Parts: sequence; structure tokens; C-alpha cells
Amino acid sequence: MAQKPSIPKGTRDFNAVEVAKRSYIMETIKEQFQLYGFQPIETPSFENSETLMGKYGDEGDRLIFKILNSGDYLKKINEDDYNLKSESVMTPRISEKALRYDLTVPFARYVVQHQNDIAFPFKRYQIQPVWRADRPQKGRFREFYQCDADVVGSKSLLQEVEFIQLYDAVFTALNLKGVTIKINNRKILSGIAEVIGAQDKLIDFTVALDKLDKIGEEKVKEEMRSKGISDDGITKLQPLFSLGGDFANQIESLKSILGSSEIGLKGIEELEFIDTAISNLGLKTANLQLDVTLARGLNYYTGAIFEVSAPEGVKMGSIGGGGRYDDLTSIFGKPDTSGVGISFGLDRIYLVLEELSLFPKTIADPTKVLFINFGDKEAVACLKAVSKLREVGVKAELFPDAAKMKKQMNYANKREIPYVVLVGEQELESGLFALKTMESGEQQKLDLEALIKFLK
Repeated sequence: MAQKPSIPKGTRDFNAVEVAKRSYIMETIKEQFQLYGFQPIETPSFENSETLMGKYGDEGDRLIFKILNSGDYLKKINEDDYNLKSESVMTPRISEKALRYDLTVPFARYVVQHQNDIAFPFKRYQIQPVWRADRPQKGRFREFYQCDADVVGSKSLLQEVEFIQLYDAVFTALNLKGVTIKINNRKILSGIAEVIGAQDKLIDFTVALDKLDKIGEEKVKEEMRSKGISDDGITKLQPLFSLGGDFANQIESLKSILGSSEIGLKGIEELEFIDTAISNLGLKTANLQLDVTLARGLNYYTGAIFEVSAPEGVKMGSIGGGGRYDDLTSIFGKPDTSGVGISFGLDRIYLVLEELSLFPKTIADPTKVLFINFGDKEAVACLKAVSKLREVGVKAELFPDAAKMKKQMNYANKREIPYVVLVGEQELESGLFALKTMESGEQQKLDLEALIKFLK
């Protein structure tokens, strides 16, 4: 007996209803992207390994799916290297390409590669799948879509302000109220590292701090100690773990903590500008919140950092995130090109909308009418009517086989098709169509014009 087929962990099949719901989210996001002036681009699903490796930190590098070279890929490995069984030695020899980990680094590559054809500042959006060799769990998959918007070529903080507005606009359009847009600034994190004497361990410090809401204060401190951050430095961090109050109060507390750090004060200045602008403009449904523990352990953020949380009471990780990256394109040979971008987590947004029953009821609008097949002669007459209905936008179909009536009716029920049309010999002679409402069982006879009018 053949083994039952399966799919890899962390991937999913989607049925018609799920595809319709996902398309609804993507189309809603796409509409707002376009309203804000973003242009669509697409990049390949896989990139050269050197494009991706080293851009996400050690943790990110481990989660990149590598693609084996074609042919006899082991030929390039000599026996001594093979016997070492070293991943760092073997991987570059047997794998020269990798599936993209996100859309931001490929976008930076795109900008550099096509810089002569781009008008700066360049506003792009991109909705495509990405892959991560992560441990699958609720809301975390190995294959998932990202919906990104970025601007490169402008250092203006008004871009950050617009991205906060864009988040608010999308979640308002999805009727998802009460999301929290958390914001921090990488310069503040650099300033904190400077104050505690851990400038040389900034990445280790931020990676640990970013886990505060997941593993708690004590575990974060343990991880920092394991990375060589002193107990004295960790003690100086204590005020951060209990920092509270509204945006303005937290800013004042940070000014006291970071008074001796020039870069830290610069980060505070940027956050104050953004908060003042948003306070003047207002948000429709989202809340803006300062979170100084927000780090997002990616190497390329240099300024503002964003992370979006689902409404209170919904157990879900972040449903969006992003930030400012002032020098990302320099890794591909184009220095001094500032950028800022955000991403929407399609799959997690889907789960949140599902949990809160926020999908429109008509989102997976099925076929409206099924014509029963009584044989070739009747089927041809039915197809003429089906064609007329489709011309006016009615979703109609003919059952392909002259099967038993019960089978065709069961098909209509299973597909949740609300109406069926029966055309037998009597209907062919009279030129009428027997229309049955599946929910009530009511049946009526209509000519083609009346049938079209009724179904439309």
C-alpha cells in the first residue's frame, strides 16, 4: 500500500475559502500601499548565498534555507575537508544559492543593481513568500508571505511618521481595532550599551533584550551574563526593566538615564519628533507606544524600530515590524543611501482576523448557480444560459457529467451553491428554466431573461 503523502512541517495547503481570505488581506494591504504612493516590484525566490549570509546576525544565518548545487555537488570537497565534517567549510562548496529569508535584503540588492533606473526617493512595496528554517509553532511557519513597504533615498523622519499612519490605515481597513504600534530607536539601544560599558557587545545585548517579553527579566539577565556583560552593567539596566508611563514620561526617564550618551540623546530627539507629529495628526484605531526593550535582533537597523502587537486578549506574536536602516545598501556597494521600511505578517494577521471573526461573510463568495446535467442535448442548452449569466457577472457552472441527481445535488450542497437550475425535456420544449432555492427547497419556472434578472 502506498504511503500517504504529506507536506514538510511549517508549510500548509490552502483551500478555496482560505485562499479567498488571504487574498482579501493582501488586496487590502496592497490598496493602502498604492494610496501612499508605493510601487510594486518582485524579486526571485532564491538569491546567491553571499547576498543573504551575514545580513541577519548569527541567529538569522542559521535559519536560512540553503539550496544544494546541481549535479555532483560533492566533487568540490576534498577528502580532508570532508572528514572535518565542518558546516562552515562544506556549505560554501556545496551550496551557492539560498531561499530568501526576508524581502528587505533582496530589496537592497535590487536598489543597487538597478540604481540607474530608479528615481530616488524610491517607494516600493512587495508581497511575496519567504522561507526560514525555524521551529514551527502557532503563527510561525517555515514558508510564509511578507507584505513589505520601503522608502530608500530619504533621511526625513516624516517617512517614519507616514509608516505609522500606513499601519493605522491598513488595520482600520481590516476592521482590526486596538493594535499597538511599538516603537524604539536603535540609537537609544546604542546609548544604553555605551552607558553600561558594553559597546562592543551591542548585538549580543540587543538580541537578549529583545526576548524580554518572551523569556522574562531573569532569563534575559542570564543570557547577557553568558555573553560577557558584567553584573555592574546589568545593574545599571535595571531602570529599563520597570520603565513605565506614557510616551512623554518614558522619554523624560530616558533623558536622565542617557544624559552622558550623545548617540542616545539623538535617538530620544528622533522619537520626540515622531511622537509630536503623530499626536498632531492622530491615529484612527491603532495605539503608538514607546517600548525601550524593543530591539529586533537584526544587524541592519540604525534608527527607529517598529513592532506591531495584536489587540489585547489575542495570544499572538508580532503581526508587523520594521525600522530605519541608514546604510544597508553599502553592503552591495552603494553607501549613504538611507532607507526605512515596514512589514505586515500576513499569516498572523489571518489568524487574528479568524479568531476575532472579522472576515466579511461574503469573502468566499461561491458559485451562485449550478445547472444540473441531464444529458448532452440539455447540457448544450444549459451552457448557453451559463454563458449569458457569466456575461453579466453571475458565477454559474454546469455539472460536467450526466450523473445521478442525488450526486449532483450533493455536490451543490457541499459547495454551498445557493441555487440549482434543472433543464429536462419539458423545460427544453417550453423554453423555461426550473430554478430551485437550495435552502428552502422552493422551486419556480422562469424564462432566460427573468432568470438572469433574478440571479443578478
